[in-house]
Amino acid sequence: MSDSTIIKVDSQHSPKGNDGEKYLASGKNISMRLWENEQPSDDKEPVSRPYETVGYVISGRAELHSEGQVVILEPGNSWVVPKGSSHTYKILEAFTAVEATTPPYQVHGREDKQA
Repeated sequence: MSDSTIIKVDSQHSPKGNDGEKYLASGKNISMRLWENEQPSDDKEPVSRPYETVGYVISGRAELHSEGQVVILEPGNSWVVPKGSSHTYKILEAFTAVEATTPPYQVHGREDKQA
């Protein structure tokens, strides 16, 4: 019998990660997180992660720097960061976005590890 359990997560009660993100719904093969009202700040060091990330901008603006490329992210834009790609984000305006990762980023502390 296949798993037919529905998971509902209210972001008002979601746990927060080390970088301020909210953990949203997470399945066996994919998970979501919410970056809510992230403020402009100093540039962060590039990282490589052992998972693929797709995201969608709800509000604000940011630059995505990855492997020598720079992409401006604005409301309505979506993006992909391939598994293992060196990347960083520079927040330009208060930024809210949802990301999904596969495999789930929080399994076994993956958000703290580099590829």
